[in-house]
Parts: sequence; C-alpha cells; structure tokens
Amino acid sequence: MGNSYEGKVALVTGASRGIGEAIAKGFAAEGANVILASRKIEGLQPVVDAITADGGKARAVATHIGQAESIDALVEDIKSNEGRLDVLVNNAATNPVFGPSMFTDEAAFDKIMGVNVKGPFLLSKGLLPLFQEQESGSIVNIASIAGVIPMPGLGIYSVSKSALIGLTKVLASEWAPFGVRVNAVLPGLIKTRFSQALWDSEEILKQTLELQKIKRLGEPEDVVGAVLFLASEEAKFITGQALPVDGGTLP
Repeated sequence: MGNSYEGKVALVTGASRGIGEAIAKGFAAEGANVILASRKIEGLQPVVDAITADGGKARAVATHIGQAESIDALVEDIKSNEGRLDVLVNNAATNPVFGPSMFTDEAAFDKIMGVNVKGPFLLSKGLLPLFQEQESGSIVNIASIAGVIPMPGLGIYSVSKSALIGLTKVLASEWAPFGVRVNAVLPGLIKTRFSQALWDSEEILKQTLELQKIKRLGEPEDVVGAVLFLASEEAKFITGQALPVDGGTLP
C-alpha cells in the first residue's frame, strides 16, 4: 500500500462495482480515506470490507445521484463527518436503453441526463463550499469515448457523456480561481457488467477491437492510474482536460 494520498479524503460515486469499485480501492491503496456512494448500501459493504481487510480506510453512504435531495444529504454527511474533501470522482452513470436514440422515450432521456450530467453538476456544486474553504480540490469526471465518437447502441448515453465533457471544461474554467481542478477520464470499452451488452455482441466487440491499437478489452483497473494521476499533486497544472483510456481508439 502506498501513501501518496495519506490524510486525503476521496469520494467515489457508483462505487459498488466495476470502474467505481476499482477506483475506490485504488485510492484506499494509496492511503486515502475513501467515501463510497451508490444507491444501495448492501452493494457497497463488500467493497468497504475488502478495503478495510487490506488495511485501508473506507465507509459507505447510500446515495441516489439522480435525486437532488439524496445528493444534498450526501454533502451534509461529508460536512458533518469528515469536514473536508480533497477528491471527488463522479463515476455513477446509467443507460437504461441499448439501441438507437429513436427508441429512447422522454422518461429514459430524463433519467440518463439526470444521473449522468445533472447529478455530477449538483454534487460538484454542493461540495464547492468545502473546496473553497480549503482553497483546493480535484474533481475527476468519468465520461467516455462515446462522448467524442458515436458508438453502436449507446444513443443518448453518448449525448450525456458529451455533455459531461462540456461540464468538465466549464467548471474547470469557472472554478480555477478557487483552487479547484476539474478533469475527465474517457474510458473505452471496459469489461464490466454495465457494458456487457456491448462486449457480449460479437459484432460490436469486433468493431471495437478493430478501432483499438491495443487488441483487448479494457479492465476496470486500467482506468485507475489515470484517475489517481489527475487527482494528484503531480497533475496540479492540469485542468479542463479529457484523458482517453481506450487502448488507442481515439486519434
């Protein structure tokens, strides 16, 4: 276990599995006190147990990123318990529709945009006073290469990730005077349950690997290093950037 984040507090949303779980474990392994957020506390507890079993520090908070009142409760919880926050990783996301955008109804559109864009905005905004008080803070938004190039079946999800990249750049510009850096990581096709409809499709998997220079599926752990770097002091002169972690898909 390293100590580059010793004494730091990191919040990771969508941390019950997949990329979020790997990121939470990565911060804990580097000494951070990690707050894990997801809709169901029972999904988070095994991750907390795994972190503490390895000597790390972690706790779980049930939070629905698609509901403003739940976000407000999380912000107040952190203010009351830790009283500070050094890193926010906006990872929670949803995509209830696999297929072209013409098959996305209004309710699904609102859900996708609410969780994937509005939620990260409200959570970041709610935590801004802590960052301002500290005159420091780092936000890493987990977007997607689908926000840059359309991908089969992702429709409005791709739109939401484009918006999240845009939000990253706006907040980076507006919040730099407060000492807050805001960056994004753009994963390619990562082997998680969330993306299973993509890598289960022989056609989509073949198309994806043809575009990649590294001819394999990404793993959640492949994303961790980029997040740890962007959130760290080593990246203190980097803000407003969108870093692909995609096996060389984007040019």
